Amino acid sequence: MPSDSPGLPAGCEILVVEDDGALRRRLAAHLAGRGAAVTEAGNLAEARRLARGIRFDFVAMDLHLPDGEGLELLRERTFSENAGVVVMTAFGGVKKAVEAMRLGADDYLAKPFEPDEVVLAFLRSRASRAAGRREEHAAGPSEDLFFGASLGAVRASLDAILAAEHRLERSLPPVLIEGETGTGKTALARWLHRHGPRAGRPFIAVNCAALPDNLAESELFGHERGAFTDARQAKIGLFEAADGGTLFLDEIGSLSPASQAKVLTAVEDRTLRRVGATKELAVDVHVVAASNVPLGELAAAGRFRPDLHHRLDLLRLRLPPLRERGTDLVPLARSLLERIAARHRLKPPAISAAGESRLLAQKWPGNVRELAHEIERALIFGGDGPLEFPHLGGASAPPPGWRNPAWRLPPEGFTLDEVVVDLIAEALRETENNVSAAARRLGVTREFLRYRLRGEKAGSA
Repeated sequence: MPSDSPGLPAGCEILVVEDDGALRRRLAAHLAGRGAAVTEAGNLAEARRLARGIRFDFVAMDLHLPDGEGLELLRERTFSENAGVVVMTAFGGVKKAVEAMRLGADDYLAKPFEPDEVVLAFLRSRASRAAGRREEHAAGPSEDLFFGASLGAVRASLDAILAAEHRLERSLPPVLIEGETGTGKTALARWLHRHGPRAGRPFIAVNCAALPDNLAESELFGHERGAFTDARQAKIGLFEAADGGTLFLDEIGSLSPASQAKVLTAVEDRTLRRVGATKELAVDVHVVAASNVPLGELAAAGRFRPDLHHRLDLLRLRLPPLRERGTDLVPLARSLLERIAARHRLKPPAISAAGESRLLAQKWPGNVRELAHEIERALIFGGDGPLEFPHLGGASAPPPGWRNPAWRLPPEGFTLDEVVVDLIAEALRETENNVSAAARRLGVTREFLRYRLRGEKAGSA
């Protein structure tokens, strides 16, 4: 194939319906040279017969045939809705060509034309259908991630993944993101796509937990007309729509075993088969999967395919919950406040010391998503001045001190290290030995707390 000639999807089935034998053979030979499997028909009857046995990906069809008009094939819905149909007409037949497009054809070419024009028309058709599916699952605006000290390890892993992706460009390995609900897995997937080698290609996000079991395979892999009850029209799947780009499978653990098996094939072999189809289609999709429960736990419990888990668990990222992000919480809150205020066309107010104290006192079971909602609520209802978050639990103002005001230093003195050890032990008891939470309550870093714990253990050994 000449390097400057457009190529077609490998092994795609094309039907050329043309009365002029010389033109038909020339066009068929050209398309076959572009990687297609080409079938020829010289009239309507032959085209109907062939369409009953083969699901064509593309059709190049003359409008004027010996036994009638090519429009009849469109009115009869002879071809799958997934097929890209390009009609060919002689000069003066534009009116009929426009009618053909109203009936479902994707494009028309006026004779004479160059064979590569047919290839380009097919590729436009395929891109248009994929764009329609992408529009249904269009991702929202990209969000900037706040990488504080608590996400240092995540950022280092991201840099390593991006370096590998830019080296490969194609056949990118899957990425698995694990973390509790609301920790920002979708935002991280978008960030990874936006900074990767496919930034200019489509990004499609789908929440697998929202897909009914009986429709999940159809949504992900597409279907042919009549493949199941109510499948009145063919539809391409999200894997096809994301071809060349990134498909984000959020909450992948909720997929049925049958859907998991097809995802495994798509990831391993980079092929898929539409529901009701008889052949495989090649796709080049970068799969980013996410789960709010570690997939290893689901696999051990028999709720997820171990082979798919092993295939996805190559480049794993774990987003820590907000309760483990320590002193990063307040800078993260300010970052969210700036973004939310900009969306509301407001100048971002400050967060008062009391407001910061209340934010730090929360457990945040909903993680970053819950924090963002609280900030937006405070921005809307808080009025003028710094944000106080009075609706959150905890003291209405920071206490003046942590000790009893009547307490005085004993004349005989005491050992400060012992007090520190006692405070650490109390913080660990109150937080059920959660080092991150204990460090947050004491106002120190986890590293400081671990250092003191190691020193205490060494001293008692």
